[in-house]
Amino acid sequence: MEGRIYKLESLKNRLENKKKNLLFTSKQEQQQFFKHFRDTEEYENIRNEMISEAERLIKEPNPELTFSLFDMFYTKGSRTEYERTYFLKRRRLNTFAIMLLLNPDNATFKDALQNVIWSICLEYTWCLPAHTKKEEGIENTYTIDLFAAETAFSLCEIKELLKEVLDPFILQYVSHEVAKRVLQPFLKQKPFFWESADHNWAAVCGGAVGAAALYEIEDPVQLTQILERVLPALEHYKEGFNEDGACLEGYVYWEYGFGYFVYFADLLLKKTNQKINLFSDDKIHQIALFQQKAFLSGNFLVNFSDSSQCKGVFLGLSHYLNEKFPDIDVPKSNLRASFDEDHCSRWAPAIRNIIWYQPEKKGENWRNQSYYLETSQWFISRFELKNEKYAFATKGGHNNEPHNHNDLGHFILHGAGQTFLTDLGSGLYTKDYFGKKRYSYMVNHSFGHSVPIFNGEGQKEGYNYQAKLNEVDIQAEQDSLKINMTNAYPDEILKEYIRTYTLQKRKGILILNDQFTISSKYLDKKLVERFITPIKNISRVEKGLLLKSEHSVDLLITFDYSLLSPHWTPLEFMNHQGVKETAYAIDLVSTITKQEMDRKIEFHFIN
Repeated sequence: MEGRIYKLESLKNRLENKKKNLLFTSKQEQQQFFKHFRDTEEYENIRNEMISEAERLIKEPNPELTFSLFDMFYTKGSRTEYERTYFLKRRRLNTFAIMLLLNPDNATFKDALQNVIWSICLEYTWCLPAHTKKEEGIENTYTIDLFAAETAFSLCEIKELLKEVLDPFILQYVSHEVAKRVLQPFLKQKPFFWESADHNWAAVCGGAVGAAALYEIEDPVQLTQILERVLPALEHYKEGFNEDGACLEGYVYWEYGFGYFVYFADLLLKKTNQKINLFSDDKIHQIALFQQKAFLSGNFLVNFSDSSQCKGVFLGLSHYLNEKFPDIDVPKSNLRASFDEDHCSRWAPAIRNIIWYQPEKKGENWRNQSYYLETSQWFISRFELKNEKYAFATKGGHNNEPHNHNDLGHFILHGAGQTFLTDLGSGLYTKDYFGKKRYSYMVNHSFGHSVPIFNGEGQKEGYNYQAKLNEVDIQAEQDSLKINMTNAYPDEILKEYIRTYTLQKRKGILILNDQFTISSKYLDKKLVERFITPIKNISRVEKGLLLKSEHSVDLLITFDYSLLSPHWTPLEFMNHQGVKETAYAIDLVSTITKQEMDRKIEFHFIN
């Protein structure tokens, strides 16, 4: 994009393609593709997942979104109950639409799809309660959040793909509701906050509104008026990335936000007969490269910020990006996200993980490489030892990043299919999780990360709390870096704090050295070196602690027993799916006896 903002006449002159079906070049191509998908062995695994889901869902009644579910967020702060039903309805929409594309004459799936479309069109709002303001009354119904925009995009695309099959009244109903709830509010209301946001909202809302308009609006002037606002929103989204392309919100939000950027950019490219190409920007190229840097091994993620610990890959999106940018690594096919993995059940990635998927691209393991994302302050190193994959990741930055955790200097250590020192990832989203109580959640507080605690005090949130990576040295046998963490803690605690990591890749050893200059008021107080692990089997050994995994490799933590006293306690937390998990905080405790101190701790992979 190179900072371009297309103006009215310029945009209108580029909207040359009057064809509505933008996923396929013709209806014949669409029919041939779904026949091929239905009948060939190379799609069997994906197809069977969808068939299994369809057979399960067809036996169940259509769920409804009641006022009691809607009000749960306002009375109890809980998002789970309403969203579970909301996303189940979208799962039914996706599944029955795909089954009807595969079997256009199937009356059972036609009825099921039309009924769920009818039900969605009757919903009080397409927004989630967490994104609405009940106290503002009914007028707020037609605001546009992530999910209202996604729903409009989904319905418009399904309508276009199945317009010869669905009842004409259903088609009209979709057009009416999309216009009323999304397109007209976007045109007539004042700009929405996300139009100038620099995070996933701008891409998802902007991209989905733009996509719905490309399908639905025939008047070139009105379509241009929408695109004239959508394109600047996507520019703001792009500006939220540093030049190295890292997604500070976490990989899951890369897949989400950048995914919707790509889905819209592809449709726009076709609508303008290749004349508006949002992929021509080098920064977009760098953002696209982030995926191959964001994994430890297999489907284990570098899950800083609000991101899950493991994640399947959208192979359709990956294959598409590889076509646009040949230096995009193609992930191994066994990392494919299953059809039911997306708990939000979004149509746009679901259908593109079918039509953009290229079975002949088997992919490769994530390459052994070290990445220093300097402007974003992330460091990731992947290496191999005795035919096993290992990885280390750490970060600096500041504690006011999008989906922030207080995690400056925190690190992840992974080996042979086991994450030994972990990031807890995203917690259960509630009203408080995104409010003033955010850092009361262990997953967001620095106490839930592998960083020190001074007399019971941890890092604080806010832009002024920062850490800077420097002296980064990447070599074949050894990587090393320093992190200046002096400003990661309140001023009254530290005069200086330098954390040094040395990764001996040929030996499978990570050496951590913390050098502190501590305020005199903290003399005789406690200093805790904390490390977060999912490993339950922890035992004292002569040189330190042994973390014994169920895999082929264990981790030995060595330290000076005369300086550090080890303890470990369970930490219970709710994960993003609302399931209670237990991790363990390993605390190496000492007394602050002098202002200048250093602590050396080593982590040895053993097998």
